[in-house]
Amino acid sequence: MNIFENFKLLKADMEEKGWAIEAFSFKYKKVDYVVLVKLYQSNEVKESRYALLRVEFLKTHDFNDSLVVPANVRELLADAQTLREYFGIEWSENLGEILRQFSEHFAQFIPGKVDLSKSNTLKRAMIKSLSESDSEDPCKIYCYAIRRNPDNGKRSIFNDNKSRLLRPKLYGKMLGDHTVSFCYSSSSDREKTDAEVIKNFTKK
Repeated sequence: MNIFENFKLLKADMEEKGWAIEAFSFKYKKVDYVVLVKLYQSNEVKESRYALLRVEFLKTHDFNDSLVVPANVRELLADAQTLREYFGIEWSENLGEILRQFSEHFAQFIPGKVDLSKSNTLKRAMIKSLSESDSEDPCKIYCYAIRRNPDNGKRSIFNDNKSRLLRPKLYGKMLGDHTVSFCYSSSSDREKTDAEVIKNFTKK
């Protein structure tokens, strides 16, 4: 039984649209979570050969309280104790049934395609994860420039997705040029308008 069939649909839609990450909200036992769904990149080693995607649960009130598990269309590839402890599931004789009910409940929240209308909380979680994946400070959210990559190298998918979220209009103007990357600062004083960024870029 493919209880998480939507993961397969979502993965295909993410690949088609060039997204490395997607986010959605999830609620269980009165606790709100942000769920990040991440594609495995070509240079990454899967935790399990059966993994389709990597799923990260973040408690909405504290993004540092998180759980990362590989997943496929059938299950979350984590042991029962790990899931119990993170989601506050009490031990019982029929634990297998309770975990099955948890999976069925979670499956109802999984989208089958990318949703571009994100809340600020979902965007914040995505940007934090994208920055960390790109070895960047998560506080660097203020775009001040675009730069040509050395040897016309292609910008990382993490920089690409982060810019789609933070500066969609500027991203749209540079959409056809994959050899430029977007530069970010942690200081709001350094942030430039789209016109300023493009003007400074064309001067070089």
